Order: sequence, then structure tokens, then C-alpha cells
Amino acid sequence: MSSLIILSGGAAQGLITRLAAKSKEQTGFDIVAEFGAVGTMAEKLRTGTRADIVILTSALVNDLARKNLVVATTMADVGQVETALAVRAADPPLRVHDEASLREALLDADAIFVPDTKASTAGIHVAKVLQQLGIAEAVVDRLKIHPNGVAAMQQLASSDCMRPVGCTQSTEIISTRGVRLSGPLPTGCELSTLYTTAIVTDAAHAAQAQALIDLLTSNEQRQLRMDAGFLEWI
Repeated sequence: MSSLIILSGGAAQGLITRLAAKSKEQTGFDIVAEFGAVGTMAEKLRTGTRADIVILTSALVNDLARKNLVVATTMADVGQVETALAVRAADPPLRVHDEASLREALLDADAIFVPDTKASTAGIHVAKVLQQLGIAEAVVDRLKIHPNGVAAMQQLASSDCMRPVGCTQSTEIISTRGVRLSGPLPTGCELSTLYTTAIVTDAAHAAQAQALIDLLTSNEQRQLRMDAGFLEWI
């Protein structure tokens, strides 16, 4: 059985999982996807990892197009994803409405679960926010850094800390059992990231890849994208 190979940021993992059966029905192909920090996924493509499709930040996909690693004419936006806060499913939501209350919540936490602070969209942003709030040194020993947002949320879900919190992209929170979305970062600390998909230049299955992109971005799947945590990009 042939497969469509996807290199994707973790933000799209829940959406791809929800659409896998429909995609197979339309294309006859299974999906083999690798999810991780967007910087890591882009570097895999640059260094020769084979794939049919990428789903990464718009900035990264545009860079790959300039390098002729993806086909520019196949680029299509999937949606915006907010960086957000998470708590364990049984814990009360965080009451964060401005920079001061975010600072207080993070200082009160005894563990802060985040994705890669050097290669992931949310992790890089979290590191910047901690500096912005003036608490980077104060919480450095409480940071629990994981390769991607899903891994960070899985560890948050199983944490035995007293007051753990998480911060990653909303789609990764929504798709992880045992945690729940506690709202986006407040004004002044917020981040909304546009995700874009495209066919890889040397894709083995370009026609089937295009069918999957059409499915991902179709009006018929608008509600599914929203349920997975993607916002409209218009």
C-alpha cells in the first residue's frame, strides 16, 4: 500500500489525525506523518528527508519555496494557531487577562511544560515572553522542555507536580488527552501563527498530495479545522 509522507509542525497533528480516514477514502493512500518542531521538520527536508507534503509556518514554507524545495504554486494556507496556556484536565483554569496576571501565574507554577525553545514556534515565543516579563531566571529550573508541544502536553497530563502549567499552540493542547485549553496568552504577549501547506518538489505522489491539500483547506472541512484549533486566516 502506498503512503503519503508528511513533514509537519505539531500544530497540525490533531487535524491530520481527524482527516486521515477521509484522505484514504479519496486517495487510496495511507498517511505517514512525522510531527515535530517546525524548525526541525524544515531542516529534515533541507537535508534530504523524503516527503510529499509539508505543513509548517507560512514563513518557513515561503523560505522552502524560494529554495525550490516545495512547489510554490501548490502553497495553501491552513489557518492561524494561537499560542495558549494549558492545565491538567482536573485543574481549574488559569485566570490570566494581562501581563501582570500571566507573570503571577507563571511564578506560582511549580512546573512549566513547553516545547523546544530553540526550534518550535511556541517554545521560541515562550522564551521571549519569559524575558519580556522579567522572570526567565526565576523560573528556569521549573521549565520542562520537550521536543514538541504534544510531548510537552502529554507530560503535563501525567505530571504529579502541585501546580503545573503548560504553554504551547492551542491545537496541540486540544489534541492531547488529559489537558485542557486555558485561553490564549494575553494582549502584549500573544502570538498567532499562520500555517501553510505545500507539495514537496520531488514528491513521489504529487497528485494524491494535491488531493490531500484540497481536503485540508476545503470549505467542507472548515468546522473540523476550527474544532482542531485553527482559526480563519482572513
